[in-house]
Amino acid sequence: MKPAVQQYLGLMRRSGNLTTGQELVLNLIRSKKARLVLLAEDIGESSRKRIIDKCHFYEIPVVVAGSKAEISAAIGQSRSVVATTNKGFAEGFLKRLNE
Repeated sequence: MKPAVQQYLGLMRRSGNLTTGQELVLNLIRSKKARLVLLAEDIGESSRKRIIDKCHFYEIPVVVAGSKAEISAAIGQSRSVVATTNKGFAEGFLKRLNE
């Protein structure tokens, strides 16, 4: 994962616009509040399928990028799935990811 992407994840966390943890993220997806979901590349297969299927059903963008260690280092918590409810941060994250 690029340093700019990791820094942006940290910014999202510090600003309070990042939800972490599988159950909390799934709740955001079900309530259609999530604007973007980020999964670690090394997340378990059953968790990956569950989250991706929910995102597709509720039409929430999902990105699989970086390892659990990279995501955890960026946000200061041990997590393999995160989501944001802020449209601006979601767009900014995708922009940095695609640079």
